[in-house]
Amino acid sequence: MDARASVRVVDVESGDLEPRVSALEEQVRDLAGRVRATEQDAAAARVLAGAADRDVSEFRGEIREFRKATTASFNALRQDFVDLRQDFVDLRTHVDIGFTEMRGKFDVMAAGQEQIVDLLQTMITDQGRDDAAE
Repeated sequence: MDARASVRVVDVESGDLEPRVSALEEQVRDLAGRVRATEQDAAAARVLAGAADRDVSEFRGEIREFRKATTASFNALRQDFVDLRQDFVDLRTHVDIGFTEMRGKFDVMAAGQEQIVDLLQTMITDQGRDDAAE
């Protein structure tokens, strides 16, 4: 309701005080009602603002907790990758050592086979001479 609409101006002669006082009393009652309503609205607004403030604080806390959890997860993931990379380095070193060992063993086997071939060749040559001498 518009404040100007509820104010009633009583146009009375200066000697007629009773109607003027009544009009003022009515305006005071109207204003008192408005003040009470405004006070109630203000109290309700304070309650809502307090609740909103608590909600915002709670939300900030949840965001802070989420940020900490996310950071911890990323740090754990990073550490997992560091560990995994080290595992691959260790595995590669192990495989390289294994291949070096196998290469050495193959070289020894090749040398042994070469000796066997030489011995067989010597036996074949000696047998061929013995057959030719008889």
